[in-house]
Amino acid sequence: MADIGEWYQRMPQFTKWWLSLSLALPLLGRFGLLSFRYLILSPEDVIYNLQLSRLEESQHPVLPQLSRLEEPATNPGVVLQLWRPVTALFYYPITPQNGFHYLINLFFLYNYSMRLETGTFERKPADYLFMLIFNWLCLVLYSQIVGMATKLMLLMDPMVLSVLYVWCQLNRDVVVSFWFGTRFKAMYLPWVLLGFNVILGGGGMFELLGILVGHLYYFLAIRYPQDHHCAPLIQTPAILEQYFPPIAHPSGYFGSFGYGGQPEQQPPPGRGRGGHSWGQGHVLGGR
Repeated sequence: MADIGEWYQRMPQFTKWWLSLSLALPLLGRFGLLSFRYLILSPEDVIYNLQLSRLEESQHPVLPQLSRLEEPATNPGVVLQLWRPVTALFYYPITPQNGFHYLINLFFLYNYSMRLETGTFERKPADYLFMLIFNWLCLVLYSQIVGMATKLMLLMDPMVLSVLYVWCQLNRDVVVSFWFGTRFKAMYLPWVLLGFNVILGGGGMFELLGILVGHLYYFLAIRYPQDHHCAPLIQTPAILEQYFPPIAHPSGYFGSFGYGGQPEQQPPPGRGRGGHSWGQGHVLGGR
């Protein structure tokens, strides 16, 4: 238990919060302490508190298994339910059909969020938080404008893939290992995951959305400034930097690099970030 506690304490702060809430809300829902009907995201529920229809539930790839276990709640009236965009980010239904996919999401969340937070954004916590907020807001806006057509009621899948995509673009030439011993450059990893979800899960729309959101951030904040030698098109608000100021390097400068700089340097062979031995170039599978 001491090792687990030490591992948890060493985790970078935003990855720790994200992982903790992504464990807490699904487990509370799994044991019946919270109803999934008050955690998912849909335009009607956010604004008017209308009951999610049985037709919408039946068309969603995940929710039908839960809807059979719960009776619908009564409609208490017209109120704003502004917590839903937040809870929809952390909640994911744990069922026999979805449990493995949920664990894979947690693995990607921890692995790639930590790599970004302790690598590219190591001394720029406000920049990393802004990236998370930007990606989340893009997903929420999409869900409120056109999300009804795609039944985007859970944000974990696209949010995790958006962060993974940013890491892959910053480490394009790093060779990663995937299932069945396949190896390829990191730049192809998001598309490989998209293909697997299309083949195995019959979906892919949420993963594609995550790729698009991740690319939007990467282009506006990093790629465009690099190509045109100009200021980024989106910048971290000053209020975030007030609460999460840059961390001074022992040599005296702040941050490993700013927007438009070079991608993170890979650790020496056999040494990963945070004291864990991940192995060089083996991100997903074994050696």
